[in-house]
Amino acid sequence: MHIFKDICIVVISILVAILMVHVGFVDSILTVFESPLVASFVAGIFFTSLLTISPASIVLAELGTRGAPLEIAFFGALGALIGDMLLFYFVKDRISADIAALLKNKIEHYHLDQMHSRYARWVLPMIGAFIIASPLPDELGIMLMGAAKMKTRYLIPVSFVMNFIGVLLVLAVGEIAIRH
Repeated sequence: MHIFKDICIVVISILVAILMVHVGFVDSILTVFESPLVASFVAGIFFTSLLTISPASIVLAELGTRGAPLEIAFFGALGALIGDMLLFYFVKDRISADIAALLKNKIEHYHLDQMHSRYARWVLPMIGAFIIASPLPDELGIMLMGAAKMKTRYLIPVSFVMNFIGVLLVLAVGEIAIRH
């Protein structure tokens, strides 16, 4: 199953994030990009994926202590929007096909049809939006939005706002962690 692989990826990602803190990786990032805003944009791109969310969160939290948190969150959310759009285009059409391939009997096909009902088209994107704002990787939220056939013109503002909130939460937790 994929669950073991996903758990291993998350553990490796967390270990990489811890290592980044100990070796001063954020200082290196700032040297390369010369601007906390550019660094937050790049970290934002990586803030969306299961493999890179932990290291990106560490970079964003550290950047939040060095710059204006609202600016860091704004540019981080712009980067995350780019990451989400890439995920959306890769995932949106594939997810429905993957679900259909998994389902074999008519009862399960009925549930697939219900997933595309009017109710599901409203609820799935809402759940997806909350997942994007949460510390969970955006893939799951993007998959739900793709399954609901959410249009790109709606995804863009939802992704930006929810990632802005998510980055602000990371900055707040980072500030609390540094104080204690």
